Amino acid sequence: MRLLHELRNSEAYEIAEKALAGEELSRQEGYALIESDNLFLLGALADELRRRQVGDIVTFVVNRQINYTNACVSACDFCAFYRTPESGEAYTLSIEEILEKAAQAAREGATELHIVGSHNPELPFEYYEEMLREIRRHFPALHLKAFTATEIAFFSKNFGMSVREVLSRLKEAGLKSMPGGGAEILDEELRKKLCPGKASAKEWLSVMRTAHELGIKSNATMLFGHVESLRQRVDHMLKLRELQKTTHGFMSFIPLVYHPENTPLKRSMPELMRTSALDVLRTIAVARVLLGDSFRNIRAYWVMLGKKLAQVALHYGANDLDGTVVEERVAHAAGAKTAQLATREELISLIREAKRIPAQRSTDYEIIQRWG
Repeated sequence: MRLLHELRNSEAYEIAEKALAGEELSRQEGYALIESDNLFLLGALADELRRRQVGDIVTFVVNRQINYTNACVSACDFCAFYRTPESGEAYTLSIEEILEKAAQAAREGATELHIVGSHNPELPFEYYEEMLREIRRHFPALHLKAFTATEIAFFSKNFGMSVREVLSRLKEAGLKSMPGGGAEILDEELRKKLCPGKASAKEWLSVMRTAHELGIKSNATMLFGHVESLRQRVDHMLKLRELQKTTHGFMSFIPLVYHPENTPLKRSMPELMRTSALDVLRTIAVARVLLGDSFRNIRAYWVMLGKKLAQVALHYGANDLDGTVVEERVAHAAGAKTAQLATREELISLIREAKRIPAQRSTDYEIIQRWG
């Protein structure tokens, strides 16, 4: 009874009542939530809002990731995936190799290809157009979700085209939607320290705005658990919330856990460790509460969380487990110990064990099949 009394007289409880009433939370209320040590209340609140917004269905997509190149000039401190273009470890897949991976995905029943790479100055723009056109020609049923906003910004500068022209040409070649990567933390000062060679926060948001205006929907991510503050996470989410109010183009929010191993940041800060499971759950729960009705879908990306923690996150506001993935290189280059593949049957089992209803979805969250 004493605990209940303390809960009811806490600031977090007052914020929870406001969220349950459907009111939009302020920046200061977001700070209070993420700085609260009341994970019990936060989890219960996020789970209730999840139930009201999307019900008990938990979705996944049958997809395959393709990382077409790791040659990059941006050299971000938190990245273990990239190699300098002149490195002997740099690679670029040929169109034929990409088509082989697409063919495998099609044979295995995939509905989506998730295609991302790096900032490779040696590739002509025609490479990207041909990639999309050839996949579309051979596998028209596959949804092509490709190129982060930072890749698009790089293309724009590298090829002397406007962002709108880049996106329009890629859309004509077959681009259907965009992943949410490259957002990292949308804080200009932090980006100057961690990824000065990559698009700024303002540029990332501008690319996404343009994509949404052209009818290209996208996801949105946040890379957390490195050197950012809790308040910078909240500020990041609020920038996404404000853009979503205007464009309605984001399909989901994906909190990505930072893996430090093998990164330049880890070498400069040996004490840097992966954040805790409690911090992960808190961040996912705050995302559900703070983003409100603007983001219906909050994803527990099992590749970075691990399958069991992703399963727990389904009780802290998440309603999607991403997909089958098949081959992921970016997080695993940074020391991720998780599997690179999840079968459809495994995802169904994980969702059922969490007492939720499994459903396979399309990229844009249309239900393809559900298991009652």
